Amino acid sequence: MKLYNTLTRKIEEFIPLNPPSVTFYTCGPTVYDFTHIGHMRTYTNNDVLKRVLTYLGYKVNHVMNVTDVGHLTGDDDSGEDKMEKGAKKYGKTVWDVAKFYTEFFFKTTDALNIIRPNIVCNATEHVEEMIRLIEKLKQNGFVYETKGALYFNVKKFKNYGKLSGQKLEEKIQAVRTEVNVDEDKKHPADFALWFKRVGRFADHTMYWTSPWGEGFPGWHIECSAMSMKYLGDTIDIHSGGIDHVPIHHENEIAQSEAATGKPFVKYWFHNNFLTVDGQKMSKSLGNFYTIDDIEKNKIDPISLRLLFLQSHYRQPLNFTWQSARGSLEAFNRLKEIVLGLKGPNSSTRKLAKLSNKAIVFQQQFKAALENDLQTPQAVAVMWDMIKSDISNDEKYFLLLDFDKVFGLNLIDITEEKIDANIIILAERRLKARKKRDFDASDRLRIKIEKAGFKIEDKGDSYTIKKQLND
Repeated sequence: MKLYNTLTRKIEEFIPLNPPSVTFYTCGPTVYDFTHIGHMRTYTNNDVLKRVLTYLGYKVNHVMNVTDVGHLTGDDDSGEDKMEKGAKKYGKTVWDVAKFYTEFFFKTTDALNIIRPNIVCNATEHVEEMIRLIEKLKQNGFVYETKGALYFNVKKFKNYGKLSGQKLEEKIQAVRTEVNVDEDKKHPADFALWFKRVGRFADHTMYWTSPWGEGFPGWHIECSAMSMKYLGDTIDIHSGGIDHVPIHHENEIAQSEAATGKPFVKYWFHNNFLTVDGQKMSKSLGNFYTIDDIEKNKIDPISLRLLFLQSHYRQPLNFTWQSARGSLEAFNRLKEIVLGLKGPNSSTRKLAKLSNKAIVFQQQFKAALENDLQTPQAVAVMWDMIKSDISNDEKYFLLLDFDKVFGLNLIDITEEKIDANIIILAERRLKARKKRDFDASDRLRIKIEKAGFKIEDKGDSYTIKKQLND
């Protein structure tokens, strides 16, 4: 398998440290607000990577953090803690905010059939590990203390900037020095490992005791401490959005390698941005969409997953309601095909072996995924396979095989249960049609459609389907 590595800026052969085991760390949500469709795309792509690795025979140990303290609104340690900001905004305690938005995050990922990590670790439950890591960095000479915080001295780490490709001088020039809140900070690019409960944070709700007094950890130290605890000093894959590259992940590398003297991550996996109608998503523009908005618009969340699969993870994706409905139509078509192929005896039906044609499709599918997760090509292989002249049993087998990666839950697709009242209306409509009473037939059709169903005539019969879109 080949995978693009942000660190080397090349597509590389994927060789884990201890095959077939793969250690995989994901930057999880900061749970101060709603999970949106941009997050959905990122975590779907992470899920696809994990599924591909499993499909290829690897054993993946996946860890994801939940940031419930320490993430400030400014990347340069300015601004307020996002958790406290969320608590003020919604009139709740920070703990209630964290619980509510963590549950909303997993409600979202579950709706998209994203496999939960092996370990989900909350920052607030791992402060002791962070304190120990900071103490180690202090012993190694990478930390200085001010009245307000403990900072990592980036000038002491000679390879700072290797992930983003930015030189330290460029990074310093890019930071607006006028917003730095700590006058004792040596360089704008230095980042906080620990905030003391003084000054602007004197009334901070979340705080712990430490060798430096009461306070709370910085955002960056969290991921290093937790990934090291569960996956070791060096991990195979670390994932996140490309917005994390220049600061958060750069800082993770610096503090981790300064503490251990070992490489922190072998392969960095980053997803590109999602825009909405060609614009950056924001509440002020009214284009900030969550899983609730998806469902209110009668879009099956799994069809949104299919939409994500049709763009490469390293390319930007523009979301529109038109594209979402188009993906829903494609998913509904796919479900009809699966039901047609499934037949009544699918649970007992066994395939002795695949034909040469079927094997070629399987090889093409695998080759697309092994080439830096080319999911659009893999989806195209699926549709080509469906249109081919291989047997229905082979098509059904391959659809379920491909779905181990796609995660569309094809094996669980069943006929929609139709309410008895709808069937009564449909029968009355059929009688009206037979009597050529087309006015009555149209009125009954409208009633059926208003109830959320679509009726299709087939000679002297009909089929009823639940409508998922307007």
